[in-house]
Amino acid sequence: MAAKATLAYGLWPSPLTPISMSLQRRLSDVQWDTDGRTLVWQEGRSDQNLLVAQTMEGGAPRDLTEGQNVRASVGYGGGDFAVAHGCVYYVDAATKAIHRLAPSGGASAPVTPAFGAAAAPTVSPDERWLLYVHSDHEVDSLAIVDSEGALWPQKLASGADFYMQPTWHPDGQHIAWIEWDHPNMPWDHARLVVAALEEAPGVLPRAIEVRVLRDQGGVSVAEPQFTPDGRNLIYLCDQGGWSNLWRYDLESEEHVQLTFDSADIGLPAWRQGIRTHQLSPDGAIDFYIRSSRGQSSLWAAPLGGGPAYPVPSPLERYSNLSQLAVAPCGRRLALVASGNGIPPRVVSLDLQDSPTERIHAYSSAERVPSDAFSTPQAVQWASSDGDAIHGLYYPPHSPAYQSGGRPPAIILVHGGPTGHVSAGFNPQAQFFAMRGFAVLAVNYRGSSGYGRAYIQKLRGQWGVYDVEDAVGGAHFLADGGLADPRRLVIMGGSAGGFTVLLALANHPGVFRAGICMYGVSNLFTLATDTHKFESHYLDSIVGPLPEAAALYRERSAIYRSDRIVDPIAIFQGDEDRVVPREQSDSIVASLRQRGVTHEYHVYPGEGHGWRKAETIGQFYEAVMRFLRNHVVFS
Repeated sequence: MAAKATLAYGLWPSPLTPISMSLQRRLSDVQWDTDGRTLVWQEGRSDQNLLVAQTMEGGAPRDLTEGQNVRASVGYGGGDFAVAHGCVYYVDAATKAIHRLAPSGGASAPVTPAFGAAAAPTVSPDERWLLYVHSDHEVDSLAIVDSEGALWPQKLASGADFYMQPTWHPDGQHIAWIEWDHPNMPWDHARLVVAALEEAPGVLPRAIEVRVLRDQGGVSVAEPQFTPDGRNLIYLCDQGGWSNLWRYDLESEEHVQLTFDSADIGLPAWRQGIRTHQLSPDGAIDFYIRSSRGQSSLWAAPLGGGPAYPVPSPLERYSNLSQLAVAPCGRRLALVASGNGIPPRVVSLDLQDSPTERIHAYSSAERVPSDAFSTPQAVQWASSDGDAIHGLYYPPHSPAYQSGGRPPAIILVHGGPTGHVSAGFNPQAQFFAMRGFAVLAVNYRGSSGYGRAYIQKLRGQWGVYDVEDAVGGAHFLADGGLADPRRLVIMGGSAGGFTVLLALANHPGVFRAGICMYGVSNLFTLATDTHKFESHYLDSIVGPLPEAAALYRERSAIYRSDRIVDPIAIFQGDEDRVVPREQSDSIVASLRQRGVTHEYHVYPGEGHGWRKAETIGQFYEAVMRFLRNHVVFS
């Protein structure tokens, strides 16, 4: 074996380049047609999302919506399309209306008019009706339209602040959904609702006998799905501290818990259309994705009784699974899967005999050899009050280069703040680790994936615990000899950017530099200017206004910006409606006035995160220049 070349940390060449990062495709969802033979998935290519179809007979994948951008925009999006009976129903990003397209060919046609925004289209068993979530001028509802779009849509349910995850009963005469109200977020408290539908000739069905099945304070419910025989409703509930499977008997009206795991099945519902469990066609098994400490795996729960069990399959080589879809017939399932050294793929699994995997789409060319990737390690450190804080540590790694001494380190802070970093493929962490940086992805108190109690630790403490845990993570690396204490960097976007700004303001000198992407700098303007979904989010994680005004000022970096003295690079999209550009402009004005070393990059046409290939490439090039100038050679 050839000896490794010696080169300073932070300067290692890497096969994961800014150009290759920009060329990666986003694989966000996958669904089966009702024939169980056709698979449709969603790909993001630069700033466009399109749908791709492939039959199980082995035909080549085919783009279905070339020239049209498929993306729903209710809240953070998601719930972009549905497939049924040979037709695809999708939300057009330009008009925000639902369109219908037959995969066999022909032009698409609108099903709903272009007013408001539609999401989560769901087709009735007989294909006559389309159920969906609608939002117009911050008024949300559950709506219905005929699948041909011949009639004007009608509201089925209204009055709640938010709706998600509508689903049909097999008889087509009943529906279920999830709803919740301000100031709650869906993972705080949500309601499970069912209704019967009443039909009359020539008009759309209307909802009658609306019943709330679950409405318990301090408990969240999600992802309802009727069993094929129509007798039960399976859903997720975090009563007991973890998101587990529950069954509601429609006849006896009894709720029964099915799984009793100290791990989560459900995910925080930041987006419409999340699927972490799906019933088998015969209703005997509920397949689900079990998530524990950043790792996810495929499990099965027998609905007739007996303990849940892991499904032995080739999927065991993946550490992150999402958007589970079970074929309506046979024993096939599909999902988006990734592993530490495996970028996201669309894969299907045949469970008939010996489970076999088929790969339908790759998010990248996968030309980087597996030995070039850093292997993340689950780590813990203690907070000042003794809480265990979780993270994933990526040691600097290259098969071709080595360095002496301690490496520079990047502390990555995720967004949300109710989010988490998983052990799946993390291109951002790998980009830096493969260049000689140690990387610590922090799952601070308030992160998901560690149970409801861990999420709730952030109540009233945003801007305190996240900052303390990020700084504690930096000290953990330095004290353990895993990083150079003089070359620590903190990096994050959105809520993670908020943490970056406060960490630099409240702990000057701990970090050599900061990298902030579309970070929150002013909690007052966030509370008043952000989109509806998060407009009361701060009530729980900071406090309600006006009572908590003093906390809002104390935890807004703009009022402490005179304490930011370390070099910082700030990146912002000029069309961001979640964290508007003014949030970054105000911080930059303070830095410029005081002569603090900084860079400011504003990307035209970008929103809350980067989609365009050219933006992604420019971003990583700018970040590396900044790190070389202010960390590696400082």
